[in-house]
Amino acid sequence: QVQLVESGGGLVESGGSLRLSCVASASIANIYMVGWYRQAPGKERELVATFTGGRRDYADSVKGRFTIFRDNAKNTVYLQMHSLKFEDTAVYYCKLLRQPFDRAYWGQGTQVTVSS
Repeated sequence: QVQLVESGGGLVESGGSLRLSCVASASIANIYMVGWYRQAPGKERELVATFTGGRRDYADSVKGRFTIFRDNAKNTVYLQMHSLKFEDTAVYYCKLLRQPFDRAYWGQGTQVTVSS
């Protein structure tokens, strides 16, 4: 069992920045995948940025604005968000897979609201 706790969300003006954090209750050093998803009202949950193996993946909509990075010593994954847009408004969730076909662990989510 792995618990994930997100933090760092809030209200920010368009063009602003936020940094989200996801702290895991277990080591993330050798896990298969960890990253960020988001869900806006009335929309499906979508990938934002992930580490899979040694690869970083980003949604096209956030490339060049968001950066995912991690601190294995702190079991923490971060999402640095710059140049935020109104359409980035969503609940942001942390997701972790220990192995490729393992169950997925999700955090409780953190709300990001970007005012236009």
